[in-house]
This record gives sequence, C-alpha cells and structure tokens, in this order.
Amino acid sequence: MKRTDLEKLKGLTIAGRMAQAKTPGRFGKDASAPMDRREQRKLDQSLGLVPFAVKLNSDLVKQVQALAEERKVGLNEIVAELLTKGLKAK
Repeated sequence: MKRTDLEKLKGLTIAGRMAQAKTPGRFGKDASAPMDRREQRKLDQSLGLVPFAVKLNSDLVKQVQALAEERKVGLNEIVAELLTKGLKAK
C-alpha cells in the first residue's frame, strides 16, 4: 500500500469512530439538565400540586409575568398568591 492510501484509511477510521461516538455535553449543559416530565410530575404530585390550565387575556398574562419578574419568583408562585388573595377578599 502506498503511504497516501494508509493515510486515507486512517482518516476513514477516525471519521467512523467520530460518527459512532455520542455528542459530548457542552458548556455545562449536562450538569444543569432539567428533569424529565415524569420526574417533574412525581415531584409535583408529592408536593400536592395539580395542573390547572386556564385561558386568560394576553394583557392580563403580561401583567402577571411582569409581576413575577419584578418579584423574581416563578409564575406558579405568583398565580397561587394572587388566587389566594382574591379568594380571601370574597
């Protein structure tokens, strides 16, 4: 075999190994990977949380999102707080 043929063969084997290897985690992506849906659902159930879908006016949603951003809390917490205050007011 010629030297060039050997180098081509080496290149093909390296390319084959790279194709078979899985993609490495980048920039700490794997370190802070979110839970999958099943784990999140189990965690929510253990905390007594129930999914509750509601359709709201987009202006109202923007106000709630702005309030959550201002207080630096999640939407779930702010909506629960607002609902609790609203129900106590009645």
